[in-house]
Order: sequence, then structure tokens, then C-alpha cells
Amino acid sequence: MKEIKDREQLTHYLEIHQIASIFNANITPHLALFSYGQGERICSQGDPAEYLYILVKGKVKVCNTSAEGKALIISFKTALEAIGDIEYVQGIDFMNSVEAVSPVHLIGVHNRWLHQYGTNDAELLRFLLKIITSKFCMKSDSLSFNLMYPVEARVASYLLSISYDESDPRFNGQLSAVSLRDVANFIGTSYRHLNRVIHKFCEEDLVERSRVFICVKDRERLRALAGHNIYEK
Repeated sequence: MKEIKDREQLTHYLEIHQIASIFNANITPHLALFSYGQGERICSQGDPAEYLYILVKGKVKVCNTSAEGKALIISFKTALEAIGDIEYVQGIDFMNSVEAVSPVHLIGVHNRWLHQYGTNDAELLRFLLKIITSKFCMKSDSLSFNLMYPVEARVASYLLSISYDESDPRFNGQLSAVSLRDVANFIGTSYRHLNRVIHKFCEEDLVERSRVFICVKDRERLRALAGHNIYEK
């Protein structure tokens, strides 16, 4: 992580995402712009939630770890999205871990400034309400998708989510073959069935599988198979 000390770039993100108005004049001077590289951890489950982050560029994945140490991917997020919003409202530690899937930029503000200047700010509270309710709607959609759509559509949707970032056409990620058990848990199928689907995708020249990675070869056909990419906002 590094802080980008460029107020013009920060202002640019506020303007293009039309969020300048959610931060009042007392909070704006305390906004900072941060950059995270692909694979870098933004926050960890159980750590104190000191900042509210606004994702303005790139893609992140949200994970939760059980008491037994088992990690489960919950969702993928692209701009515009908030990290630490529920934690700020509830005054709790981070509920999940968040990791950069692609290079990302985040606008961050320490919670002490929000408590001091934003507690009764209608614009900020309205923004947080919209973001939080959107997360609940997406969770409901994701559950319905897992119950109602075939495994092939779910796998295609997942591969598109993990392998591409619309905000950065240069990013073309790869899915680690060793994480397939986590993928199976996430999309609600068995590891054996997932392997059969991946094998079928390889035969149809949709993906290429090596001992280490699974690479997408035909993005458009996967998109058609997925129907709509429910695993990201």
C-alpha cells in the first residue's frame, strides 16, 4: 500500500464518481488516496476498522475465515464501493478480509473525522445507506443465482469475476488451480463436479488449464454462458 499524494487525482475521482458532495467541507481536507497492488491485502478480518474506504478504481474480493481457518470468498467488488461502511456504522472490527484482485485506488478517511464531522451529515448517511442496502440485495441475488442456475453458468460467472477488471483493460488475471476447493464452496457445488466443468470448458476451448493456473481463453463465450455476471456488482 502507498499513499498517492496528488490532490488533483483525488479530486478527479470525486468528480467522475459524483461523490464530492457526500463529504462536507470539514471532512474533505482529511481525505487521502491510496494505491494497492494486485494480491495485496487491504484489510483483515478481526482488525480494528479505523478507516472508511471508497473503491474508485479496480476490483477487490471479500473473504471470510471460519474459526477452523477455512476461507470463503463472499463477493467481488468494483467501483463505486465502500469498505468499512458497516463497521463504521456499527463501531465494530472488520468482519471480512478484503484483497485487491487488480491494482486498485481507494479514497480513505479515518473514522475519527467521520465521528467528529459526519455523524449528522445527511449526504454521507444517505450514501452509506445506499451502499449497505445494495450489499444486502447483491447477497440475496447471489444466493438465488446459486440455487437456480446450472453449475456451468456459475463457473463462467466466477471466472469472469476473478480474471477481468472492466476499469483496467490491461489487467488479465489468472485463477490459481490450487484454490478450486474454495471456488466450489463459493458457487455451491462439489469439488468433483467443478473439475468436470473445468475439463468441459477446456475441451470447448473456453479456458486453458495448467498445473498452476486456469486462464480464460474466450471471454465472450463465457459471458454468454454466464448470462449475467452476478458475482460482482
